[in-house]
Amino acid sequence: MGAVAAALQERGFKVTGSDESVYPPMSTFLEQSAIELHQGYAKENIPADAEVVVIGNAMKRGNPEVEAVLNRKLFYLSLPEVLKNYFLRGKHNLVVTGTHGKTTTTALLTWIMEKGGRKPGYLIGGIPKNFGHGARLNDSKHFVIEGDEYDTAFFDKRSKFIHYLPELVIVNNIEFDHADIFNNIDEIKLSFKRLLNVVPENGMVLINGDDHNCVEVAKDCRAQMVEVGFSKNCAQRIRDVSYSAKGSRFKLGDDFCEIPMVGEFNVRNAAMAATAARFYDVPKAKIDHALKSFQGIARRQELRGEARGVKVIDDFGHHPTAIAQTLQALRHRFPGQRIWAIFEPRSNTTRRAVFQKELPEAFRQADGVFISQVARLEQIPEDERLHPEAVVKAISKNGRPAFYEKNAATIVDRIVPMLREKDVVAVFSNGGFDNIHEKLLKRLRAL
Repeated sequence: MGAVAAALQERGFKVTGSDESVYPPMSTFLEQSAIELHQGYAKENIPADAEVVVIGNAMKRGNPEVEAVLNRKLFYLSLPEVLKNYFLRGKHNLVVTGTHGKTTTTALLTWIMEKGGRKPGYLIGGIPKNFGHGARLNDSKHFVIEGDEYDTAFFDKRSKFIHYLPELVIVNNIEFDHADIFNNIDEIKLSFKRLLNVVPENGMVLINGDDHNCVEVAKDCRAQMVEVGFSKNCAQRIRDVSYSAKGSRFKLGDDFCEIPMVGEFNVRNAAMAATAARFYDVPKAKIDHALKSFQGIARRQELRGEARGVKVIDDFGHHPTAIAQTLQALRHRFPGQRIWAIFEPRSNTTRRAVFQKELPEAFRQADGVFISQVARLEQIPEDERLHPEAVVKAISKNGRPAFYEKNAATIVDRIVPMLREKDVVAVFSNGGFDNIHEKLLKRLRAL
């Protein structure tokens, strides 16, 4: 929302805005763009001469500014509609979707297009280290955007990606997630079918050929479709994968590729991005150089620090599949070392009992596991809540130490005496987790 606000201001619009809490770095960025900010919501914050009001998808009925917009009969749009009408129309839009890997694949594809001389606009749900910013809204013919299946706004329950006028779509994988808005996997698949239904005939759809849900949603697609994956039916088949502590090497069709990241899911992300770039005639040498020079994403297997020989890794993973794949990648990256996993159930899905049985299996690759209390527990009905104690009990039954602790402070108290040199601690959360990474590093340094 902040990046779009600044881009609109640059195009000559007068932009103001409100948020529940205004704080750096986004507040500083917006102030530098001469955008007037309001702390908290009030009907008086909406100017008398406002032509368009953009309503974020966290806003609900009862919000004083939402009610003012409706009462004053103002013209209002969702953020995806603003992107569609002011930034995406008439462009070659590359939309990256899927339950997992969206941010990494979007950043990879953007970097490849950049090194290929296309200077694309982009919008990424994270901070790609090659760029330093999550968005660039320029006048390029190409726009690379992370396509989220989450809903658009309180007045539009379609997935955000429906609005993105796709010419090329990547579908990395499809699993159940977002239990607060989807009731089952079929509802999610319907959203993806709707997306593929608006890809033009001269466009391109790349799907994970190893994922039956992806294959199913694409079966009636009118655009050209290519399956990418490890199985024999894939037109772009991934083969001869090898891992080292520094990265991965694999063959995609007849070409060898190399990336400075480990894990099967990162190999697949790179394969998708490389195949998409070929559709736009980016030369192989440019693709290879971009893959090798990709620096990754903040909060994706990111080393936050090391103290007393213990490495602390930060990862955004919160779905069981993502957690399992990240732990598998860390095994390649840190062979022979003990890996501890700390998990905060914080997403709208993992706070619920949806993955009660899957979570113990997700942590199978860890040598020890800590799980904290469910975040914002009071928001979830008691009979729907995840039970971390039961997850911990199931893990312990498999012979690995596992602990349930109330918060970051008590986890640090418990884990520090158990750590030894060369251990790796992977923290999984899609939030700040009370800055547990720094708390842990500070305690280790004080020993």
